[in-house]
Amino acid sequence: MKLLKRRWKLILVLGIIAALLAGVMGPFIPYKTVSEKAAAKIHTEDFRGEKEGPDRAMLLETNVSAWEERIRLINQAKERIIISTFDMREGESTRDILAMLLAKAQEGVRIEIMVDGMSAFTHMKSEPLFQAISAQPEIEIRLYNEVNVLQFWKLNGRMHDKYIIVDNMAYILGGRNMFDYFIGDYKTKNRSYDREVLIYNTGDKEEGISSLYQVEDYFKKLWDSELCTSYYNDTELLEKQEVAGEVDSLKERYEALKEKNPQLFADCDYDEMTVPSNKVTLISNPTGVYGKEPIVFYTLSRLMEEAEQRVIIHTPYIVCNSYMYEELGKISQKVPDVEMMINSVDNGDNFVASSDYRFHKDEVLDTGVNLYEYDGGLSYHGKSLVIDDDLSIVGSYNMDLRSTYVDTELMLVVNSKEFTTQLTKAMGELQKDCREVVDTDTYKVPKHLKIKEAPPWKKAAWTVCGILLQPFRRLI
Repeated sequence: MKLLKRRWKLILVLGIIAALLAGVMGPFIPYKTVSEKAAAKIHTEDFRGEKEGPDRAMLLETNVSAWEERIRLINQAKERIIISTFDMREGESTRDILAMLLAKAQEGVRIEIMVDGMSAFTHMKSEPLFQAISAQPEIEIRLYNEVNVLQFWKLNGRMHDKYIIVDNMAYILGGRNMFDYFIGDYKTKNRSYDREVLIYNTGDKEEGISSLYQVEDYFKKLWDSELCTSYYNDTELLEKQEVAGEVDSLKERYEALKEKNPQLFADCDYDEMTVPSNKVTLISNPTGVYGKEPIVFYTLSRLMEEAEQRVIIHTPYIVCNSYMYEELGKISQKVPDVEMMINSVDNGDNFVASSDYRFHKDEVLDTGVNLYEYDGGLSYHGKSLVIDDDLSIVGSYNMDLRSTYVDTELMLVVNSKEFTTQLTKAMGELQKDCREVVDTDTYKVPKHLKIKEAPPWKKAAWTVCGILLQPFRRLI
């Protein structure tokens, strides 16, 4: 009894920590399964079309192309611009985009921006740059699941979607967040490869309605929900000196952009820049903040298992449970050639995911996939699949437990032989800088590839972290 009295503070602290962990983890235990009702709505034949549809596609494979097409597309806006992003941060490319948005707002274009609440809390809170944008009458910013530390059980509900819609003309969707790490070629401490697709709507033909409206409807559902709250949408902020200064800076930046990049402000022909598709279809996870049915993973699995020749999967990292391993194993047994490319632990920038991969590498190999580890020098962040020669899938979904059961996620299925040829070629270029995994300890390494091995202390840290994180891996 005396011992308990002396240790009451420690017991209290441990009790609080246990309660917090239970609150953070509880909404995601156990793993949900896809209901019969949801499964019944998914028909793989619906992802292909017999004739050319209204959507044309363009691959945005480089950070520079991502910057250029954002400037080009935003410049053409006449009525509205929609932006949804997991993460928006201060930076040169961000300022370029915001300068474009400010100019368009002053022309009367309505602009709606949605940002994940935790990312906004971390990187946007009280920043005059973002207040300068949100204070504009024609611009509104809303946050998905705004941070409230008193409701700690909601903190893991994240919005991982990334897309831009301009009028009814076109949209960009993929895995890039909105800052220099992913967009443009400005000098930055870190940089990552990523991938997006631009979809151009040629008009609502008899063959079908553009997928642009699927993305727009998804946005409106979230935008109008109680999950989203306003961020500094107050014109009185413009009276603050630092905010007014940011407005003037963005105006000057817009003029400089036009002067330095006249080709991006000239008329363009997206018909020439894009390739045709038969059909484009959006796949999405449920949008609530708590544990989700794995709709995206389930749908991708159904499409992959029907492949006749090949499946190529590119994902930054892989973190699976037994259900996901089982599904990947079934696909490997049915499909002649299944390849997966991930970052090597030495090349990737996600310490936690790398730690888990080292701990579960043998289980990944047991699925039968031909596994490749990317060692190209820069971390790889793209999420995409190729199925046979006519289906390409690009979006925000990582092959991990967080993307499967926790976050909102989007993947775009493009039924197009021309686009699939382009994507397959781009994937192949990256895989030239991969080592093929033979077993947990053995690789086939291309002669030109120089592996930058991590120091012993980091390998030890990965091992320790991999062990300690096992009870919490559903949030990785």
